[in-house]
Amino acid sequence: MWSAGCASGEEAYTLAMMLAEMLGVDEFRKRVKIYATDVDEEGLTTARHATYGEREMKGVPLELIDRYFEPIGSRFGFRKDLRRSVIFGRNDLVQDAPISRIDLLVCRNALMYFNAETQSRMLARFHFALADFGVLFLGKAEMLLSHSNLFTPIDLKRRIFKKVARYSQSSDVVFPEIPAPVQRAPQLGQLDHLRNESFMSATVAQIVVTSDGMVALTNRQAESLFGVSSRDVGRPFRDLDVSYRPVELRRPIETVQVERRIVRVGDVEYTRNGGDPMYLEIQLAPLVNSDSSLLGVALSFHDVTAARRLQEELERANRQLETAYEELQSINEELETTNEELQSTVEELETTNEELQSTNEELETMNEELQSTNDELQSINDQLRDSTAELDEANAFMEAILTSLQAGIAVLDQDLQVQVWNRRAEDLWGLRREEAVGRHFLNLDIGLPVEQLRPVIRQVLASTADSEVTEPSRTIVLPSVNRRGRSLNVKVICTVLAPKGGPSTGAMLVMEPEDERP
Repeated sequence: MWSAGCASGEEAYTLAMMLAEMLGVDEFRKRVKIYATDVDEEGLTTARHATYGEREMKGVPLELIDRYFEPIGSRFGFRKDLRRSVIFGRNDLVQDAPISRIDLLVCRNALMYFNAETQSRMLARFHFALADFGVLFLGKAEMLLSHSNLFTPIDLKRRIFKKVARYSQSSDVVFPEIPAPVQRAPQLGQLDHLRNESFMSATVAQIVVTSDGMVALTNRQAESLFGVSSRDVGRPFRDLDVSYRPVELRRPIETVQVERRIVRVGDVEYTRNGGDPMYLEIQLAPLVNSDSSLLGVALSFHDVTAARRLQEELERANRQLETAYEELQSINEELETTNEELQSTVEELETTNEELQSTNEELETMNEELQSTNDELQSINDQLRDSTAELDEANAFMEAILTSLQAGIAVLDQDLQVQVWNRRAEDLWGLRREEAVGRHFLNLDIGLPVEQLRPVIRQVLASTADSEVTEPSRTIVLPSVNRRGRSLNVKVICTVLAPKGGPSTGAMLVMEPEDERP
């Protein structure tokens, strides 16, 4: 068997221990020959010494250390009797001819450091090196997606392949000359681990499907989201739930395989384990070899939930903005209407102001007229005051006359209402002036037989002061009873009150007692 890219020999000695455990030490020495090659001479020197420190031995079980290693100071040396079955030598996998008729070829984590064209050449050499139906064991990060004519998988998950036998290999395998040697990067194990961990730890869920629909690779994020793990490697993709949930992916994969272009499936809603819904954008990209043959399809599941929520918030903000804009438009229209109404109100107020100014001018004119009228009224008032004073003097004079008369005086109007009732009339009949004035003379309850005076008064009222037909005054003596209840004869003189030449306005009765009767 051949350990290609053996570095410092750990892989070769591990193979030796495994085969010794399976076959037994004696059979191992008889039947097994392990060729271990590398381009690093320093690493090969370390491998030939076959001694390792505690750090290198950390992962080896104690029972294997006891059986296959001998302590050399602080280090451990591989058993010399078994070491003879392991042969180390320098070999450039790109330029040098391969070892032939190998039953098992182990080349883990070396192919991934070369481009596709160089990998094709190396795999052709591996195919040549293996015996018919020989086995090729590759690293976990390495896939033979486009070399089904050379190798067929035995255990794709563990990257174990079987050579496809050919009857005439010499015509099929060509080892072209490469102008310049390709130096492999040092510390391949660390770089392999870095590359593998980079893919596994990617923040985007990724699944790689071969050209024949088999799951080739999957990372931790894909396992977290969809439950697709390394256990599903080698299974048909169509048998997995993720092929149709949350969205149908089998038809887009066929589209990518046929059209050899990137296909995007966006706005995919996905809810896992009863949690909050998330939104995915799925990108399907073709993986094409240097000869344009299809290797497979890479599926990337991008979480666009935050972008979707931002988009929804943006749309909601836009709707709110549109609503606010419509409200603003409505408010603007209302303001324009209000402005027009205010403009109309201003015009009305201006008109009203002009009317008020006109009214003010009219009021000023009226005020001047009223002032003039007030002056006139003041003058008239002064005249009336003078007239009133004169009238008061005349009334006082008349009152004095009426009071000084020894006869009772009663002045009647046309309706025989008492207008004047002097003090002598009060003493004579016992009726106060305020009780007599304003009452009908014929209704007065006094000791004078007033009914007998009715014709006399009527006759006098029908005459005038200068009448020649009728007498302006009449005299009549009537038996009466004064306020003390004494009987007496009272001479009543009834005289007409009328302006000269005019109709009568009333009558004056002069009541003078003549003598008292027993």
